[in-house]
Amino acid sequence: MKKDSIQHIQHSAFSIQKTKHRFSTLDYRLYLITDRKLIADRYLLTAAVRQALIGGVKAVQLREKDLETRELLKLAYKMRELTVKYDAKLFINDRFDIALAVGADGVHLTQNSITADAVRKAVKNKLLIGVSTHSLKEAKEAEKAGADLITFGPVYKTPSKLKYGKPLGIDVLKDVSRKINIPVFALGGVKSENIDAVKKSGAYGVAMISEILCADDIKAKTREIINILGE
Repeated sequence: MKKDSIQHIQHSAFSIQKTKHRFSTLDYRLYLITDRKLIADRYLLTAAVRQALIGGVKAVQLREKDLETRELLKLAYKMRELTVKYDAKLFINDRFDIALAVGADGVHLTQNSITADAVRKAVKNKLLIGVSTHSLKEAKEAEKAGADLITFGPVYKTPSKLKYGKPLGIDVLKDVSRKINIPVFALGGVKSENIDAVKKSGAYGVAMISEILCADDIKAKTREIINILGE
């Protein structure tokens, strides 16, 4: 057998091994991120999340950055109760101390947070670590620092992500998904109608806020998205 053929087979085997490792780490494709201000009654976030959980969502990130620490802690305990009841994972945005306090499954870091490797030193293997990324460089840095997953975006135009500039587009998402060996969740303007394009890009899953929380029927919308994702 020629040397080039042997190298090709070895490379292919390595690629398969990496793919198996990447896709065996998480058991969900839909990642719900909260924003209570999007809900008609801002004090009904728990009710909205409950409907999404009934609809089948298996991962929730509590992302209420404006809450004071004790308010956030109180809400985090309620979310932990809910996610345990529906067998779903709970991530806390930025605050790994609160994640540990309530027994959450993970923490989700921004580009302004403490780095993933520093958090890993503090929490060991007690928490999954997610990181928000907006470029291939940031995605590679997050992976190198020990992140378990990343969100990547904004893929499409969305009002909540205008500060990050123009949408990155599906081709950039495809490039990142190909070059990163941890799960990549597409974020920003992802709707029911463009999930197929996101799936074809190689992204592991989708992260959503308004598409679910602003829906007239949150439970039905969640089920629709999960069906499209093929979960």
